[in-house]
Amino acid sequence: GHVGVSPWPRKTRKDCFPPEATMQNINPRVIGRLNRELRDLTKSPPEGVRFLPGDMDTLTEVHVELDGPEETPYFGGTFRMKLVLGQDYPQAPPRGFFLTKIFHPNVSNNGDICVNTLKKDWSQTVTLSHILAVIRCLLIVPFPESSLNDEAGKLFMESYDDYAERARLMTQVHAMRRISGQSATCAASDEGTAGVESGTGAAEEVHALNATKVNEMGPKKADTVKKPSAQAKAAKKQKENKKKGLKRL
Repeated sequence: GHVGVSPWPRKTRKDCFPPEATMQNINPRVIGRLNRELRDLTKSPPEGVRFLPGDMDTLTEVHVELDGPEETPYFGGTFRMKLVLGQDYPQAPPRGFFLTKIFHPNVSNNGDICVNTLKKDWSQTVTLSHILAVIRCLLIVPFPESSLNDEAGKLFMESYDDYAERARLMTQVHAMRRISGQSATCAASDEGTAGVESGTGAAEEVHALNATKVNEMGPKKADTVKKPSAQAKAAKKQKENKKKGLKRL
């Protein structure tokens, strides 16, 4: 049969997938607002927040680093996160993601953040600086009642000390600056999921937990851990000698 040209237009990737929010399809007034807010974020950011400037073509993704607040299990850690602005921003709130792995009731395993400012309390007048300040405050005062990480929420409610120990451990493994000057922060993929080191991270967590326990015990207590095995050997030898004595009798 004759093979003719198809009467149907050829579909491209652009036709099959919804357009991404880029500079080309965002309202110019929104672009103006974003530019002003990013300037403010650069000049006078909220406490413990650092804006990480990127490519202007990806203006709809705002990347920052958060310093772990004092007197929290996150202190000493540097947490990278991003706000993703959709085409309907500012009518709809942006989405927040932690790119550094963190143990927190209101942050899911893939980094998604649950905070009322980005949900039911959203208003078009809310600025990016305010959003980031609220998210950092969430590290100080979590809300386990609306948790995305059920394990963290349950632990927070039942035993704060255990929760703090686990959160501190995760901070040490994933959010502390390494000696070489490189960050232990795990960058996420473009899909917005947290970059989790499945194998190595888990091993490091176990190693860090063991090291923490030895440090907490101190040198004297750590030495006593080895003594039971020596005592057990002595008791076994004594028992064998007794058996030999009974045989002689």
